[in-house]
Order: sequence, then structure tokens, then C-alpha cells
Amino acid sequence: MTGFVVAIPARFASTRLPGKPLRLLAGEPLILHTVRRALDAGAREVWVATDDSRIAEALQGSGVRIAMTAPGHASGTDRLAECARIAGWPDDTIVVNLQGDEPFAPADGIRAVAQLPGSSGAPMATLATPVQDIGQLLDPNAVKVVLASSGDALYFSRAPLPWPRDAFADDRGTLPPGGHWLRHIGIYAYRAGFLQAFAAMPPGRLETIESLEQLRVLEAGHRIAVGLAPAPFPPGVDTMDDLERAAHFLATCSG
Repeated sequence: MTGFVVAIPARFASTRLPGKPLRLLAGEPLILHTVRRALDAGAREVWVATDDSRIAEALQGSGVRIAMTAPGHASGTDRLAECARIAGWPDDTIVVNLQGDEPFAPADGIRAVAQLPGSSGAPMATLATPVQDIGQLLDPNAVKVVLASSGDALYFSRAPLPWPRDAFADDRGTLPPGGHWLRHIGIYAYRAGFLQAFAAMPPGRLETIESLEQLRVLEAGHRIAVGLAPAPFPPGVDTMDDLERAAHFLATCSG
């Protein structure tokens, strides 16, 4: 595919890991690894939307374009909406929102989410993967998504949804059989026009409760198409421990 663009929000002042985009992974800035994943996916353009010149300088010669955005954005969606205006993308441009702390995002997954707005007709799309174990199902940091028969999202939650009433009445220490649970993967695709509309929506009640921005879209009555990830998405980097695990993962793969 060449008919989509990738936009990567990258702010310097990460709360949990300050300076995260420039933290070194195998001797190179973390953001550079993520950029390469986007380039590998065959995007027509790859942009990094940042508020810090140090990030822009670190990406010189990498083959990506830089959008210097305002420092006060409340979310990555707001930052990408400004990036889209700077880039001048037409409203029907498919934009993939790839988080800057995903150095191992598979190219197949990026391409898969980029295809969904066109194939589904939904204004926004994302990916999911089966929940692997009971710990993941109960972990509030692992967001679950419940689907309609159409493949659209019904709801996203930090809670273990759907709740297996009978199975959990007997045992909450084991993942019940049936494969009913999906973990949301935080990669999105939307048309540039809808990205602007999304950023302009006021925060929703459900979004505020769960701290999940995508619920704003559902609460406003819009569709979110969900596809199964065609390849595993290794965990992203939020903390120093995550960065150390990423370095070990990279060394293992290289070896």
C-alpha cells in the first residue's frame, strides 16, 4: 500500500519517562526505531509531530518529515490534528496514528489498520488481539474491547469485559475457555477530515471515567472498526524498566 500516511506524536516531557523519544535503545533514539517501523510499512509519507527541536534534530536524515506543533496539546490526537493541518492533507487522506514509543510495531499491523477505513466504511479504525492469560484480562492497563457482530467496537474498557459470570463464580484465577476476550492495541487509522472532527469533540463522560480517549468517538455515535492484528505487537515503552526489556528483546532478536 502507498495510499496512507503515518503520523507519530512525540513529546519530550513524558510524565513516566522524561525525554522518552530520545532515550537510547541499542545506541539510537527510541523515536528513530519507531520511525523505521513506519517506513518499513510503505507509508506514502511519515511525519513526526513534536514540540521539541531536540527530537527534530535527532531525526535529521531519517527520511521523515517534521511538524513542529504547539507544546500545550492535551493529547496525541490534538497534536496529530495540528500535524494534518501543517501537512495540508486532504480530508480523505488515511492517517495512521502510531505512538512514538512503539519501536517494534510490525509493518503488517500498520498496513492492516490503514486498510480498515476503506474496507469497513468506518471513519476510524484500530486493532485488537486475543487476551493471552488471566493476568492480562484483569490488568487495568490492558484495555479490552468488545465487538459487535459487524466487527465494530461496542465498548473499550479497563475492566475484564465481557464479564464471565458463571466461570468467575467458581474460579477467578484462570482464563475461562471460549476466546471471548480481546486486548486493544493502541494504533489508529482515520481519514484526515475525521481526525479534525475528533480533536474538536469535547471530552465524553465515558472517556473521563475510563481515561480512554477513543470512547469519545463511540459516545458521540461514530463507528470504530476493529481488525485482528496480523502479527504480534510487542509491548511499547512507558518506563525505564520497559526500555531495559526492549533492549533485551532487541538483543535477543539480533542474536
